[in-house]
Amino acid sequence: MSAAQSSAFSKSYSGFLFDMDGTIINSIAAAERVWGNWARSKGLDVEKFMPTMHGKRGIDTIGQLNLPGVDPVAESTLIMEAEIADVEGVVALPGAIDFLASLPPERWAIVTSSPYRLAMARLDAAGIPVPRFIVTAEDVKVGKPDPQCYILGAERLGLRTSDCLVFEDVMAGIKAGEAAGADVLVITATHSHPVETGHTTLLNYENVHAHVDGEGKLSIVDNG
Repeated sequence: MSAAQSSAFSKSYSGFLFDMDGTIINSIAAAERVWGNWARSKGLDVEKFMPTMHGKRGIDTIGQLNLPGVDPVAESTLIMEAEIADVEGVVALPGAIDFLASLPPERWAIVTSSPYRLAMARLDAAGIPVPRFIVTAEDVKVGKPDPQCYILGAERLGLRTSDCLVFEDVMAGIKAGEAAGADVLVITATHSHPVETGHTTLLNYENVHAHVDGEGKLSIVDNG
């Protein structure tokens, strides 16, 4: 399905809600270095574990493993500090900086599973200014795929989730956007395998631009 034909490109929205890692920045190398070292230290099968940690809060990822003697709060804090210290190779996705800069600041938010300090470190490394509105791991009681993060993001914009478009890259986030009642657009730039989804997909932001109409509604336009 081409961008021009797909549903997210044929509608306008009151607001955009962006996941961060894999959606506006590429932090996979840094995240997998830190999480890979942690998984090896716990005797986990790293190859099987790695796909399970993307898009979710660290405390949720660790808690779901039910490892004996492992405190998810303490371990996730250690991992966060290691990730803050390692932002080598963290970059913005192609076209993302210009795309975000073209949006009215009151009409978009970042909704990330990353803790606040890590989000700040990665946005800085990628050269993306901190937006007016951001939801981080500390702002919710339950992380993605629970929808509360996107519901909160829409609330901070003063909008209903049904009037927003969620930009995501992994299944936990896609499910969160769906459950929140928003339309979802899937960014595929960092995918090593094709993602199976019925949602609109977009490689990156190089060949699109945002349009703001007279009422402040946002839409995505294919440059092609």
